[in-house]
Parts: sequence; C-alpha cells; structure tokens
Amino acid sequence: MRRLAAILACLLLPPASALAESAALRPSASLLFKYPELLQPGTCVMYREGGAGWVLTEPLYYLKAHVIAAAVSTRQLPHCPQVPGKLPEQYNRAEAIRHFQATPCLAAHEGERSEQIGLVQLRVASWETPYERKMENAGRLYRGYFLDQRLRKDLEIELEADLLAPCPAGE
Repeated sequence: MRRLAAILACLLLPPASALAESAALRPSASLLFKYPELLQPGTCVMYREGGAGWVLTEPLYYLKAHVIAAAVSTRQLPHCPQVPGKLPEQYNRAEAIRHFQATPCLAAHEGERSEQIGLVQLRVASWETPYERKMENAGRLYRGYFLDQRLRKDLEIELEADLLAPCPAGE
C-alpha cells in the first residue's frame, strides 16, 4: 500500500523542469517581458543613485550606458552576506560591495529558492560618481568605480533591468 502511495505521489508531482519554470518573477524579469523594446541592443539607459529629498535634494550620481543584450535567467538566490554586529548602513566599502554583488539575495531566515531575473549587459558611456566619504557604502558608484571595477569608457557590466531608466530624450 505504501508503494502505491509513493508511486501516485511521484505521478502527481510536476517534473523538475516544471518546478524550475515556476520560479518567481522578479520585477526585473517582468520588465523584460512587458517592455522588451525598452532594452533593445544599442538603447541608451541610465543607472542612478542619490537625488533623494524634498527640500534639500541630494546630488544625483549616474552611469550612462548602451544595452548590449538583455535576457531572463533563472537563478538560485544565495543568502545575503552578513557582517556580525553591523547593520548594512554600517558596512565599509568592501563589505558593501560584497553585499551588492550578492544582490538579489535572501535574508538569513528565508528558505532557498529560485527566481527569474532580468539581466542587462551594458557598455559604459559616461558617469558621475560621489567622492564624499559618507557615500562610501551608499551604492554601487563611488570614487570613479562601479562596485570594484574602475569605470572607463566601453567597460561592460551587468545589472538587473529594474535598476535602469531610459536616457533623457536626445541623448
């Protein structure tokens, strides 16, 4: 009787490929499905940081690039790296880079899972990065670097689609 129950259970479970296909869609993957024309090769896009505030607006830092390719891929999400005794706001630059490189990632209490991520390969055209010490772990851009890569024209990087915005008209 147990053998019959086990066989029925196996027949009722979806195949492993169907489980992989049912991975949750991240906003970046949804964007690629809904608006594929926004991320065609050659399209100018910007990654922006800063600019917050209503009365006193923070400076806006950016990275302008052209799309090389965009695709949706399924990835097993890792757990976010943690630094004992520190909140992410207290990380130094190396710790912040390690955290950004693992993103998207899961909190320590979350179970492992796969998600579909919309990734865009970019070729860097221009940038403006912060140099103030207080911006050291605030984002991916800092003192002429994108994470741990020295920014230069035609550098190729990869970002999630939902982190990008179209360039202003005429650029």
